[in-house]
Amino acid sequence: MASPTVEIVSHCFVKPKFPSNKPIYFSPWDLVMVNVNYIQKGLLFRLTENQDFSIVTFLEDLKDSLSATLTHFHPLAARLATVKQQNPPSLVVFLNPENSPGARFIHSTVDLTVSDVLGPTDVPLIVQSFFDHHEAIDHDGHELSLLSIQVTELVDGIFIGCSINHMVVDGTSYWHFFNSWSEVFQSKTQNGNIAPISRPPVLERWIPTGSDPVLSLPFTHNDEFLDRPNRPFLRERIFHFSSESLSKFKAKVNSECNTTKISTLQCLSALMWRCVTRARRAPENKETGCRLAVNNRSRLSPPLPDNYFGNSIQTVRVVTTAGVLLDQSLGWAAWMLHELVMNHGDKAIKEFVGSWVKRPFVYKMSQLFDGDSIQMGSSPRFDIYGNEFGLGKGVAVLSGYANKFDGKVTLYPGRDGGGSVDLEVCLLPENMAAFESDKEFMSVVNGEEAIVTHKIAFLRHELEMATKSELSRSQFEHIHPQRKVERTLQKALLDGFHDILASGTKDSVEINPPL
Repeated sequence: MASPTVEIVSHCFVKPKFPSNKPIYFSPWDLVMVNVNYIQKGLLFRLTENQDFSIVTFLEDLKDSLSATLTHFHPLAARLATVKQQNPPSLVVFLNPENSPGARFIHSTVDLTVSDVLGPTDVPLIVQSFFDHHEAIDHDGHELSLLSIQVTELVDGIFIGCSINHMVVDGTSYWHFFNSWSEVFQSKTQNGNIAPISRPPVLERWIPTGSDPVLSLPFTHNDEFLDRPNRPFLRERIFHFSSESLSKFKAKVNSECNTTKISTLQCLSALMWRCVTRARRAPENKETGCRLAVNNRSRLSPPLPDNYFGNSIQTVRVVTTAGVLLDQSLGWAAWMLHELVMNHGDKAIKEFVGSWVKRPFVYKMSQLFDGDSIQMGSSPRFDIYGNEFGLGKGVAVLSGYANKFDGKVTLYPGRDGGGSVDLEVCLLPENMAAFESDKEFMSVVNGEEAIVTHKIAFLRHELEMATKSELSRSQFEHIHPQRKVERTLQKALLDGFHDILASGTKDSVEINPPL
């Protein structure tokens, strides 16, 4: 039986209701992204049987609200343009709204249910087909739209996938646009008027004091800086952390360091760093690092507005050896990350930007990620599940092919809210096999109580096998002395086993198999 494929039904381009013809020049934070993939995120919605839903009406409402939203976010309807300069030889890349057809809008279908997408252990590869601009890098925005929306019909659901050029937005600006589009959709623009939005974007790019407002790259040809590495096959899984589990985990890590200052994100990052390093079976003297993407907006002096539209992120990194990382406590690693973030302020940001202005460079993905480190991306603070588009609360957030490599971890807010978190983890298959069995990691995913429950369930299964072979209590205790269930629980279970044998009613007792 052939695997389902995503079929394109139609596509078009959407322009702002009131376009702008003003070019926009990039900041250093934007220009370094020229080789990075587009950001690809989306929401999966379930349709109920009795829901009054018309796909034709829905698509028209989406396009109309998108046009209104683009009036506020008009850079997304532009294209990239480059001007070559001769003295000195350099390239000026900027946003050019002229002659652009606008943002792309696609309607597609696939013969899959919501359960087909969410049921498997790994995220199915077909999810990558829910997004446009597959494998595109930001430089491709000279020919490709900077924003592409793909709406995919499932048998019982809708997926809204959004691909945005990473030179134009970071994660904060990405979800700012998405939130505003949902807000405009819900308000239903009437009489041709543009619906106001609660958080208008600040479109003027930040340029360091004393710099030329038009920054350039020190290249003469594209092949001097373009980089399209071939990515190996990766397994991708999403792990859910309940708010209760995270609360206990954060308190435990902070107590190891006699502090209350380490954040949940820093605790999770330290956990991932240790567990992925262990799964890779790295030699003790192998250098390993943990990278965090930090939002610079509030760290600058004076700070940038929260609604600053564009890139304002910087990657910070801490390194040690695999042996030291695994020999030390989890709290030790978390405190290192805490200090790393706390030391990233106005001085460090402006030193980085000042250095870039003197010697501009661009990120090359093949050099940036070494296979011995991890990178934490996105944020559980983003408002993702507030985007409903008249369909109710989404059931999952999923991402495309973009910007994934062995050791990439993406954080999302959990659907349950309340501080729950979902981690999207990408690893080489051999590393994922070891990682998903890591006891330290799974104890936090499931919570310590779930681990004990698992052990009890497993012991019950062993007891069932014992009753069927009519082992004595002493024989069972001799075979399983290493079971690390709490003594009171073990005693209760063994007493129950003894009672079963004594009463002969073993067939009437419900014993659960291992989880």
